[in-house]
This record gives sequence, C-alpha cells and structure tokens, in this order.
Amino acid sequence: MMRQYELVERVQKYKPDADIALLNKAYVYAMQKHGRQRRASGDPYISHPLEVAAILTDLHMDESTIAVALLHDTIEDTSATRAEIDAFFGDEIGALVEGLTKIKRLDLVSRKAQQAENLRKLLLSVADDVRVLLVKLADRLHNMRTLYYMRPDKRRRISEETMEIYAPLAGRMGMQDMREELEDLSFQYINPDAYQTIKGKLEDLSGQNKALVKSIEDELKALLQQQGLEDVKVKGRQKKPFSIFNKMQSKSLSFEQMSDLYGFRIIVDEVETCYRALGLVHTTWRMVPERFKDYISNPKQNGYQSLHTTIVGPMRQRIELQIRTKHMHEIAEYGIAAHSLYKDGKTVKGQVGDEETSVFSWFRKTIEALAEGDSPEEFLEHTKLELFQDQVFCFTPKGKLIALPKDATPIDFAYAVHTNVGDTCVGAKVNGRMMPLVTRLNNGDEVEIIRSGVQVPPPAWEGIVVTGKARAAIRRATRAAIRKQYSGLGYRILERTFARSGKTFSREVLSTVLHRLGQSDVEDVIAAVGRNEMSSSDVLRAVFPDHKDERVTIKPSIEEGWVNLPKGEGMAFKLPEPADGGEAGAGFPLRGLDAGATVRFAPSGAVPGDRIVGIAGDDGSITVYPIQSPDLQHFDDEPDRWIDIRWDIDSTNDKRFRARVGISVLNEPGTLARITETIATLGVNIRTIQMKVVAEDFAEVTMDMEVWDLRQLTQTLNQLKALDCVATVDRLFE
Repeated sequence: MMRQYELVERVQKYKPDADIALLNKAYVYAMQKHGRQRRASGDPYISHPLEVAAILTDLHMDESTIAVALLHDTIEDTSATRAEIDAFFGDEIGALVEGLTKIKRLDLVSRKAQQAENLRKLLLSVADDVRVLLVKLADRLHNMRTLYYMRPDKRRRISEETMEIYAPLAGRMGMQDMREELEDLSFQYINPDAYQTIKGKLEDLSGQNKALVKSIEDELKALLQQQGLEDVKVKGRQKKPFSIFNKMQSKSLSFEQMSDLYGFRIIVDEVETCYRALGLVHTTWRMVPERFKDYISNPKQNGYQSLHTTIVGPMRQRIELQIRTKHMHEIAEYGIAAHSLYKDGKTVKGQVGDEETSVFSWFRKTIEALAEGDSPEEFLEHTKLELFQDQVFCFTPKGKLIALPKDATPIDFAYAVHTNVGDTCVGAKVNGRMMPLVTRLNNGDEVEIIRSGVQVPPPAWEGIVVTGKARAAIRRATRAAIRKQYSGLGYRILERTFARSGKTFSREVLSTVLHRLGQSDVEDVIAAVGRNEMSSSDVLRAVFPDHKDERVTIKPSIEEGWVNLPKGEGMAFKLPEPADGGEAGAGFPLRGLDAGATVRFAPSGAVPGDRIVGIAGDDGSITVYPIQSPDLQHFDDEPDRWIDIRWDIDSTNDKRFRARVGISVLNEPGTLARITETIATLGVNIRTIQMKVVAEDFAEVTMDMEVWDLRQLTQTLNQLKALDCVATVDRLFE
C-alpha cells in the first residue's frame, strides 16, 4: 500500500514548491473519516484514495487535485459533509469532492437510463472543472486493478461500463496509456478465454522476439544518428491483448496472421525533425501503402499530434512507427493532464485560451447536446457512437477543419458546421462535384453544403447519419414537424368546440390555465388535442369552469342505402357486391393459375402493382393475398400451398380491384361528405364505408375502395391526407 510520505515525495519530484501541508491535512482528514472501513480485498479503505492520488501523481497533477483524490469518497462513505470540507479545505476542493460524489451515487448500474444519467452528471461536472474527470478516471482505474475481489457478476457489469464509457473518455482526453490499461483490465473479465489465449501467445513471443525488438531499435537509431539527428530516442513496445483482439475482429485475422504486434516510437526535438526523420525512414525502407497519417498538421480533437506510418523495415519486419516531438509525446502520454493549465491549480471555467479550446472542443459539443433535451437513453447512445468512432478530417470551402467520425456523410458534416445548416441541407458538393448525401466522406475531402430555406430534414436521414448531434437534430426537427401538423389539427378542433359553445378560442386564453391541463406550453396543449391525447371539451372546461354544455345533438337521418350496424360499430354504406374473382382463362388478369381455378381475394383485397401470392384452399380455390398481409403467417409451415402468381394487366383492362383503407377524421358535420367527394373526383368507386366514433373529437372510417391499380390508390391516399379534416390515412391489410 502507498504510504503518505511516498505520496508527498512523488509530488515534490515534479513540483518542489507544492503545498505539502494541504496534502498532509487531506490525508489525516480522510484517515480519520474512513477509520476502520475495509475494502472487498480486506485492505484498509484509506489505501484506495492513496492509490488514486498516486495515479494522479503519474500525470503530474497539482496538489489541489491530489487532495481531492484523497477526499473523493468522504462525503459518500463517511460522516463528512460538503460544509465541513469547505471549512477545512476551501470551496474549490469542496465543489470537486461533491461533484465526484454526485456521479458516484449512480455507479455500477446496468439499467440504461441510469447509466445515461451517470454519464450526463459526469460530463456536466467536467464542464465546470476537468479535474473531476481526471480524478474519476483515476478512481475507476484503481477499482479495475482491484476488481478481482468483487463478485463475478459485478466484475462483468463494471467491466462493461468501463469499456463502454470510461476507457473511451480517457482516449478522448488524450490519455492513451490509461485507456489501454482500462481496456485490458475490462477485457479480461468480459472475454476471459480470449484474453488468456492472446496473453499466453504474447508471452511466448516476448521471449523469442526480445532480441529482435532491440535490434530494430538500434538499427533505426543508427540510421537517424548517421544523418545528423543526434538527440533522438527510439523505443519499441508490444501491443496490448485487447488492441490485438480488436484488430483481429475488425480485420478477420487470426493471431498468426498479425504482422504488426510491435510498435516503435521515434522522439525528436523539433517539428521539422519529425518530417526529416520520416523522409529518412521512407527512403531507406518501403512504406506500406495507405498506412501514413499526418496528425501533426491535422491534430486529433484531443490535441494528439504525431506522424504515423508502417514500413517493411529491418529484417523485413512490418513495423508501425510513430514520430513525434518530446512535447507531443507528453501530450500523447498524459493527454489533457499534460497541459500546464491543470498543473498550476487553475480551474476550467469560462474561456481559458486557445489551448483549452482545442482540447475541449468535443466536450463542449457533447455538453451542448445535453441542453437540447434528448432523453437519457438517446444521449447515451449518441455519446457512445462518438466515443468509439475513428475520425476523418474534412474541410469547408473556406478551409475550416471539421473532424467527423469514420463513415460520416455530408449530412453529418452539415450538422457539425451548424444545426441550421444541417436542417436546411438539400445537397452537397464533395471536392467540387455534386454527390449524393449518403456519400461516405474521406480524409481531406472539401465539402460544400447546398441549402434551401424550405427544407425540412426527412426522418429517413436518421438512419443515414452517424453522429449523435445529427441524429438528435433530425429527431428534434421531425418532432417539430409532427407537432406543427397536430397543432394545426388541434387548433381547428378547439376553434370548433369553443364556437359551438358560443365562445371564442385563442392561444392567449390557454396561457392562464396551463397548470390545470398539466402542460407547460400552449402549443403542447393544442398538439395534444390534435393527437387525441386530450379532449377539446376538457380544455373548454379548464378555460370556463362554470360552462355547461347545452348543445343539441341532431340525430342523423337514415337515407336510402344506409343501414345500421350492431351497436358500437357505427354505420356502413353497402353497394351491390360484384363477384370477387373469376375463372382462370375467362379473362382474369393473373398469371400462374391453372385453367378452371376459382379465384378469391383476401378480405382486405389486392390491386395491380401489389406484390401478391396465391394460397391454395382445400376446395381447390385460390385466395390472392398482398405480400404485406399478416394472414400469410398462418401458412408459413405449409409451403406446398403457396403459388407464385403475378398480375397480367394491359391498357385495355376494365376491371377494378378492392383495397381497404383506414382513415382517422374529425368528428364534425361535413367530414364524410368531403372525403367521399374527394374520392369521387379521382374516379374511385366506394364499395363499403364503416364509421365509428372513438373519441369526442375523432372518428375512425374503414372503407373498401375499388381502384384500377396501385398508382390510383396511392394518389387517392395522398389527396385524402391533404384534407384538413383528416388526421391519418393508412392502407389496411388483414
């Protein structure tokens, strides 16, 4: 177990003028509060905050952060309070400890919504001070190192959460070594068999290749020094088990096929020397095509910079190389913790300069998404997508760099520029050429977005984009469009209801009664009425509590041709029914039927243009079903009864075919007349109508139409949808 004096010595090595009194005070306070508490391993509980603090000394953190690490469990697990910590250590340390306490209360959960809320609180805390995240990551790392002492089910649950959230977060913050350790520790509990297999093979190779790695290091270093690069370091290292497993999975390779199990780093003094070293390496050994990446001119969002290349190097070994300066190496090792801003005890609030801007760009975008009101589940889904994606770098026509996940589309690019640009996007030019919006962008592409002021993002875009910001914006735009549609319908319903009672409706009259209706916004009330989630009479009574409904209900007359149906099923209008089918060979427009077969249609009908199938009956008849009919599932286990048939329609066809349609309409005088008039103008025949009142303001109409073909039916449905008295129109398959 780490000792207090050892912790102090570690801090003094990189910060001789550190406030040692603060560290000692924090240690004594934590020791007193945790008292005789024990961890699952049996060790004194104080060992955990000491080890967390030690991990942060490896990152060269300031003494305030080290003190927070010592205190991070006191409010949660002891009698300590925020007020007490403020009194002893100041408001800044108290706020950090409380921020860690809030997110800790939702740790080790498996339910998606709770896990999402945990991530929300973590990122919102980071918005105030990044040291909350650094302490949290160190806390999680030590917990993973001692996870063996937990129950097996907890080990797996904690490992999955670490792999899904904390390891990618460490990577996003540039702390690659911490990310790799978190991934490896999680991997051994999530997939223990694969972990042990790869680990065993690596141990076997390590003994065999130790001399090889040393030889390659020496040859690389000798080449560079011969060319005048004296102050250069070359270091080789073996890849981690999870990194190897991940590559084996993504590339469909066996372990024996892996040719780059070792990576080498070349560390120099100046940026120019990086490119000089790269030139020497490439002119000496052959480069593997498409394996060069320049993260110096195009840094990653977390501030990482380096040159990456793969060569067929000494002894014809395939070697991955990273070439960087000492400063770049420090950023790569420690990530955001390497920035001087977080070593001097400064907090991260407001604008803190260009360095913070580049490092925190992703976090600011993520926290913006929090404010957009997505559900916790959506936020978790989107954040995970962005955490795990590799990146491509694209440019606007003015040269602004936009970093996007791998497989991003021009739609993602548009939303990355600005939400309004995405919402109004109608097309895109990639490298000067018009390209489909589904095009996958590549590194270096220049993208120009074509916009239109009347564009509304189609809901189908949600299945095309890969960024959380784009998906969230498309969902919001879709919800807004639906709400606008229902608001228009609801407004007309409320106008009619108020007018029928001698009152005048306006949005202003609703603003004073929102609390009675359980809504926070006037538009929410109107849209709820349009969706049939709230009765218009309830809204009337909320505005005028003393109003009594004295309307006179006029009983509709039963005209010739109308008949009453059983109670609860409304009325139906029936015309003389023509024969449903005919004999094959008698001009019936279907192919694939035997001569003399009797043909019937499914209850909901079928029309030319539908994909159809025939089902043979026990009596020798054939029933024609549209392929969408749910009744076909009853014949899944009887393939011998299925008959491949298709339409045989020509321009001289004089037959109409039946289709069933369901229409949700406003329950008001004249609605049915408008619907039937619209249908008649399109030359469609109505075979039956059935109408049923399902709510005070709505009725459901089920109608069998007779049309020439699917095109005429589609045109009819579209015309009906355009009527302001119609809420929804759907074709019914039974």
